[in-house]
Amino acid sequence: MVSGIENEHVRSKQADIIYQDHYITAFIASHWYPNNEGHVLIIPNQHIENIYTLDVEISNRIHELEIEVARGLKEVYKCDGVSSRQHNEPDGSQDVWHYHLHVFPRYHADNLYGTYGKLSDETARKNFAQLLSGYLSKNKNIGAY
Repeated sequence: MVSGIENEHVRSKQADIIYQDHYITAFIASHWYPNNEGHVLIIPNQHIENIYTLDVEISNRIHELEIEVARGLKEVYKCDGVSSRQHNEPDGSQDVWHYHLHVFPRYHADNLYGTYGKLSDETARKNFAQLLSGYLSKNKNIGAY
């Protein structure tokens, strides 16, 4: 996905991408939680399995974008709050072996941590991606990396 090539074995699509530069990519997640649709994943473009080998420069870029994504979620989704989470190793609930940071829109009594994700519709993801990429492209802090 990061290389710009669609892959039938990867559920995420090019249309899901909301931001990409030489170092990081952000996109609408393919799995959604029932009350938190359209959450974002931010990943390093180079393969990094987990936080233990994450370079500080890449971490800074990821978290600077996380701030802008959180602001975008608040503005365009009109959510009540934002949560971020990241997992490492099987016992830390990591199930994808490439570092990724989840950024969730949160709503009053949404029960995020008591629900399970399911595969989302590509068209719905594209709509969320257009909203957030529009916000990010207008934001003056994006591109300062």
